[in-house]
Amino acid sequence: MITRTVLVITATLFMFATTGVALAAHPDNGPGCGLGKLAWNSYAGQQSIGAQVLQSTTNGIVPSQTFGISSGTSGCTNDGTIFASEKVNVFAAVNFDNLAQEMAQGQGEHLTSLATLMGIPAEQHGVFFAMAQEKYTTLIQAGETSPKAVVKAIYSAMGSHPVLAQASSTK
Repeated sequence: MITRTVLVITATLFMFATTGVALAAHPDNGPGCGLGKLAWNSYAGQQSIGAQVLQSTTNGIVPSQTFGISSGTSGCTNDGTIFASEKVNVFAAVNFDNLAQEMAQGQGEHLTSLATLMGIPAEQHGVFFAMAQEKYTTLIQAGETSPKAVVKAIYSAMGSHPVLAQASSTK
């Protein structure tokens, strides 16, 4: 037992001593933010594996990193870039009932917001509304209840639409 402990301590000390040289050309892209980053912020070797392991372990023991990311605290940002690709799906999921109703009507503020999130220029919203109304009969009335499937079908329909194909090609 003592031999194993001595071996682990020796390996750890060796790791601390050599990581500065090994990581000199690498940027600090460790655990990023959270309580671990704040707690070990004054540690001299911020870019060493040892410091990053301590930061990451602290973040794992005290799960504040998720809160920090979502709230923009603990050195984290909440600029939404991670979720940008899912913004349309999230919006559709949260507003699915209203979107289904407005698709049937071919107009509405939720449908307008969806068009905007999908990157459709305002001058093409009327065309989008008509296409969404047409899709309503094949999706919602047919029993489709998955917002993600509806969004996927709308993107697919946009891809083959003569006016909306340009907007869908940018996604």
